[in-house]
Amino acid sequence: MHQKLIRWVSALALGLASQLVSATDLRTAALDVDYALEIDKSERSLVIRADGRVVRKFQVALGRGGLGDKRIRGDNKTPLGTYHITEFNEVSPFLLFMRLNYPNVKDGFYGLRSHLIGQAEFQQIIAAARHGETPPQNTDLGGAVGIHGLGEETADKLKVQRHFDWTRGCIALTNEQIIELRRYVEIGTLVTIRE
Repeated sequence: MHQKLIRWVSALALGLASQLVSATDLRTAALDVDYALEIDKSERSLVIRADGRVVRKFQVALGRGGLGDKRIRGDNKTPLGTYHITEFNEVSPFLLFMRLNYPNVKDGFYGLRSHLIGQAEFQQIIAAARHGETPPQNTDLGGAVGIHGLGEETADKLKVQRHFDWTRGCIALTNEQIIELRRYVEIGTLVTIRE
């Protein structure tokens, strides 16, 4: 009986030890998760994904230029395509600004073909993409497109945020949402924008 008790306690201890190792491994693995963002313009939503599963979903406000792809500076459209976060501005008037690599190579090719930019600007866009850097922001394609908060929040701003697309082409969240989103993203995080 005494031997059975010792074997049972030993087995229990080994089982608990293996569970502790597994829990530690899970915490370490969670830190290594690559998160991706998906923005759906027709749904006005931003989804955080990890390994294909939805982690969180937010309602957003977009560019007041409506649906369609951003084509030129001042059209107030949110671009369509695949982008990456290239920088964070944590002293932004919008509380936090996560810059996207707009214009990307697709946008640059459109600009070159449409004579909005020259070959030199197109090459700068390609070089920025190759190095994971922010592309030129002062071309006729526009720039300064990102994901941001509201800055000073008022009841009126929150109402507008819920019901209208009001930005100049960016993706806007409430301050609480942008702070939460920051926990999931880093330089290089993939951002896919579609309609």
